[in-house]
Amino acid sequence: MVGKKSGKALLREEGLERTDNNLNLTTWPQISMINQKNYYTEYLKRDDQLLVLRLQNEENRNLMTKAAKDRDRALAQATRNELPLPDPDAQMEDADAEGEGEETEQEPLGSKTIVIHPGSQNLRIGLASDALPKTIPMVIARRSEKSESELDGGEPRPKRRKRSDGSPREPERMFGEDFASQYHKMCAELKVHMRNNKRRVLPTSKELVVNYNRRTAPEIIPEHNDPSRVEWTETSKDIKQAPEHFTGLAALRIPDESIPRYRLYWPLRYGCYNEGDYPTKTLLYEDIATIIEDAITTDLGLRRKKSWNQYSCVFVIPDIYERTYVTTALEMLLRDFGFARVCFIQESLAATFGSGYSNSCIVDVGAQKTSVCCVEEGMCIENSRINLKYGGADVTETFTRMMLFDHFPYGDFNLNKRHDFLLAEELKQKFCTMNEADISVQLYDFHLRVSGQDTRKYAFKTYDEVILAPSGFFQPSLFENADKLRNRRKLIDRSYDLYDGSPNDPVSAAQVAIYDTIAPPAADESISTAVKIKSEALANGHSASTPLRNQASNPFSRLNNDALETTPRSSVAGSPAPEGSSTPQPNPSTANPTIVNPVDEKVALAARHDSILPIYPLDSAILLSIAHATSLNDERKTRDFLGGIMIVGGGAGQIPGFCAWLEDRLRALRPGFAKDVMVGQPPRELDPMVVVWKGASVFGKLGGTSESWVGRVEFERLGGRVLAYKCMWPW
Repeated sequence: MVGKKSGKALLREEGLERTDNNLNLTTWPQISMINQKNYYTEYLKRDDQLLVLRLQNEENRNLMTKAAKDRDRALAQATRNELPLPDPDAQMEDADAEGEGEETEQEPLGSKTIVIHPGSQNLRIGLASDALPKTIPMVIARRSEKSESELDGGEPRPKRRKRSDGSPREPERMFGEDFASQYHKMCAELKVHMRNNKRRVLPTSKELVVNYNRRTAPEIIPEHNDPSRVEWTETSKDIKQAPEHFTGLAALRIPDESIPRYRLYWPLRYGCYNEGDYPTKTLLYEDIATIIEDAITTDLGLRRKKSWNQYSCVFVIPDIYERTYVTTALEMLLRDFGFARVCFIQESLAATFGSGYSNSCIVDVGAQKTSVCCVEEGMCIENSRINLKYGGADVTETFTRMMLFDHFPYGDFNLNKRHDFLLAEELKQKFCTMNEADISVQLYDFHLRVSGQDTRKYAFKTYDEVILAPSGFFQPSLFENADKLRNRRKLIDRSYDLYDGSPNDPVSAAQVAIYDTIAPPAADESISTAVKIKSEALANGHSASTPLRNQASNPFSRLNNDALETTPRSSVAGSPAPEGSSTPQPNPSTANPTIVNPVDEKVALAARHDSILPIYPLDSAILLSIAHATSLNDERKTRDFLGGIMIVGGGAGQIPGFCAWLEDRLRALRPGFAKDVMVGQPPRELDPMVVVWKGASVFGKLGGTSESWVGRVEFERLGGRVLAYKCMWPW
C-alpha cells in the first residue's frame, strides 16, 4: 500500500516548490518597523536645524573671530610700543556694538538706524541718533476730479440737520436732540461738581457766551498786513505739469479749489488700514510706501535710495496688531525700501523704554486710537491689552460741535476743508483744558486764513466747552461714532492659520470683556447653548438638568474680591434631575447631538468682534486692564500698576489738567486704592507725543537686541514665518 504523500512532495513533483536563490523581490530599500515602545527623533531639536538660529550663531561666531583678531592686533602693537594691553571684555562689547550697528568710530551710535512710528494722523520718523523725530502728517494728496470737501454733495463735517425745505436749522437744533440733551446734562453736572468744590459759578454764564457770539462780526485784515500769513502749496494750472501727488504738510496746504483738484487720502484710520477710501489694497499699500519714502528722502536727507541697504529700521506697531499689517510692513521695508534688516517693537513697550520705567500701565491716547497696556519687566502682558477707537480727533470734532451749538461766530466751520481742519486743531491745542480753575467766561480771538482771501479776525467767548469736549474720554457716547466701522474688511481680510484655517490675530481677555460688555451675546446664542446641553444629556440617557440662565457679563467681576476665600460659593451646576422620574426617555440611538466645528466658532467670534465698535470710558478701561494684568489676590502688583499709570501720545497729553482729572475719577472708582493711584507724564520733561518714538530709538541702539532683527536672507527664504523666531512676544 502506497503511503500518502506530503504537500511538499507533491509540490516538488509538480515543480512548484519554493526555492531560495538569495535574490530580493525588489530593489527598493526595505525599512524596518519603528519600535513604538522606545523611539527618538532629532527633527527640529537642535538650533543648527533652524535657519534663523543658524544664521544668528554664525553672526555671533564672526563677531567673536573679529574681536579675537582685533585683540591680537592690539597685543602686537602694544608689545611693539610697550603699551598696556586692552581689556578683553571691553573689546568684546565694542565688537558687538560695532557688528550690530555696522557703524565706524567716526559715526555716532544709531546713525545707521531709521526709526519709523506711523499713526492715524502723524508719522514720526528719524534716525536713532537724533534727539527728536520729524513729525509729518500721515496724508497724501492725489489728483482727482473733486476735493474731499466737494464729495457727498459738499456735506460739511460735523454734519448738520436741515429743515424739510433744505434751509439750515438753528444752532441749538443743528445736531439733533440726543446731542443737545447730553450736552445740557453734562453742563448741569459740571456746575454741581464745581459748586461741590467751592468754585464760583455764575447762573448766566451760558447766556453771556451765546449773546456775545451771536452778534460778533469779523475784522478784515489785508493779506499784506498779516505777519503770520500761511504759505499755501502752489500747483501748476497745467494738468500735464502738475505733480501727481503731495505728501505731509504740503498736502494739507493745497487750496481746496486748486486747479487741478487734489483729494486727501489718509491710509491709516483708527489704528488700522483705511479701506473705505481706496478701491484696491495695492493703492493703499502704495500710498503708505510713498509717504514714508518722501519722508526719508526729504526730511532725513537720504536722497540716494541705493544707499538705503546700509541702514537698519525699527518699526513701531500697535499692542493689539493685525498680522497682515506686520507682514506687509516687513515686506515693504525689506523689498521696496531695501533696508539691511528690520525689527518690530510694540508701542507700550517702546513707551517704557523711552521713559525708563520697568513696570507701568501705559495709556497711549492718539489722534483716533487709544490703547491701554500693562508692561512688566520689558514684556507687554497679553491679557491686559485694550484698543479703543477714539482719540484727540474726536475731541476736536466735539469741541467744534459745542462751539457751533453756542453760536460760534464762524458758522461755516467744515472740518472737511483743509484750512478749517488746521484751524480746529489750533483752537483745541490753545483753549481746551481740564483745570476747573480756568472755567469761566473767557474772551478769545483767532484768525481765519483762506487761500486767495483776506484774513478774517474773529472774537468769541467760551465757557464750559473747553472742559466738556475732553470729558468725552470718560463719556465716549458724546463722540460721533457712526461711521468708524464703515467698509471694515472690504479689501483686506483677517489672517488665518495655515493648518486649521482659524483666525490667528492676537486677542486679549480685557478686549474681549469690553466686547461682551458693549454687545452681550444674543439670546438666541444662549438658547442654542441650552438646547445643545439638553440634547447631549438626552443622548447619554440621563435627564436633562435645568441649564443656568445666561448672566450679563461684568468686566469688573475680577475686582470684587473681598472675602473671596472665606465666603463659600454656591454650586455652579444646574438643578439636578428628580430621582425615580417616570418621564419616558428617548432612545439614545435616535438622539441627534449638536456637533459644532471649533474652527467655525472661532471664525464667527472674530466676525462678531469686527462688527462691534470698541467704545468704553477711559477710566474704566484702565482699571479693567490692570485687573486682567494681575491675579485676584495680588494686591502688591495692583498697587504698582495703579501707581505707575503714564499718559503718552498727542491726543490727551497736551491737555492741561488731564492727569489730575483722571486721578480723581480712578480714586472714585477704586476707593480702596485711593492712596496708591498716581497718573503722570513722562519724566525729564519729555514731550508725551514723542515718548514712543524715543523708546524705539533707544531699543535700536541696544547691544542685546540682535536676536530681534530680521535680515533679507531670512525673509526671502521663510517670509512672514520668520517673525515667530524674531519677535520678543508670542507671535
